[in-house]
Amino acid sequence: MSKTTASLRRKINSAEDLQSVVRTMKALAASSIGQYEQSVRALGHYYRTVELGLSLCFRDTGIPPALQTGEARRTDAGAIGAVVFGSDQGLVGQFNDVVADYALQTLAALPGKPLVWAVGERVHAHLADAGLPLTGLLTVPNSVKAITPLVGQILMESEARRSRDEITELHLFYNRPTAGTVYAPVSQQLLPLDENWRRQLAERPWPTGNLPEVIGGGTAALRALIREYLFVTLFRACAESLASENASRLAAMQRADKNIDDLLANLNGTFHRLRQSRIDAELFDVIAGYEALSKEQAQPRPE
Repeated sequence: MSKTTASLRRKINSAEDLQSVVRTMKALAASSIGQYEQSVRALGHYYRTVELGLSLCFRDTGIPPALQTGEARRTDAGAIGAVVFGSDQGLVGQFNDVVADYALQTLAALPGKPLVWAVGERVHAHLADAGLPLTGLLTVPNSVKAITPLVGQILMESEARRSRDEITELHLFYNRPTAGTVYAPVSQQLLPLDENWRRQLAERPWPTGNLPEVIGGGTAALRALIREYLFVTLFRACAESLASENASRLAAMQRADKNIDDLLANLNGTFHRLRQSRIDAELFDVIAGYEALSKEQAQPRPE
């Protein structure tokens, strides 16, 4: 009996230690979500500003030929580039599986051979197991400040391959935070720029009555704004992926915390029952000994 209670006590202590780790991870995930969500909100305002500038430039000129969409630029040798955002760390539920499966299904429906950059070791392993051609493994940023170097690296590598006609398109795959289901996988064609998108921006009404004038020539301003558009789109995709990752980790830790609570309740209940049984057995032994001694003392002594 003593060995059983000692074993239960060790299990209870281990479960309590694990619960403290889980609650620490919950707190870290909750605090991380805040910084990435705030970054996404700030990017939304900047993104609208960039779109206004592009709409102004598109009124006078079209998309530069190097960034235009169209089947004419697609060659048999060119591949479809893709950036899939995942995680380096685990304990995120189905986060990596969801975005990897979505990317595999979407790329399978597109013409051309895919060439993929994986952001995160976990999603890289999932894509490699599926046999998808991978061109690189990128590290997931651990803060908002670390997103900028990653975005710069993706833009430089993709532009180098586009200049050599190794890829003709660049698509983004990532999880976006949602209200009901924590996150959902989405995709976006980053390059080449879509003509329908350009037309819609060019036809967008200007917020004020006076239309601004583009300083320094429309082409130079357009190229600068397109660079900002590519940067902010990639930055926002990474920030939304990080917010989704931490939301998924928070949900996983909440489930783990609840399961540990249930386990502790069962273990403590079993421990208390066993301890009470041991106490009852000891009391019964004392009572039995007392009764035996009382009977012995009550017997008449021979004269």
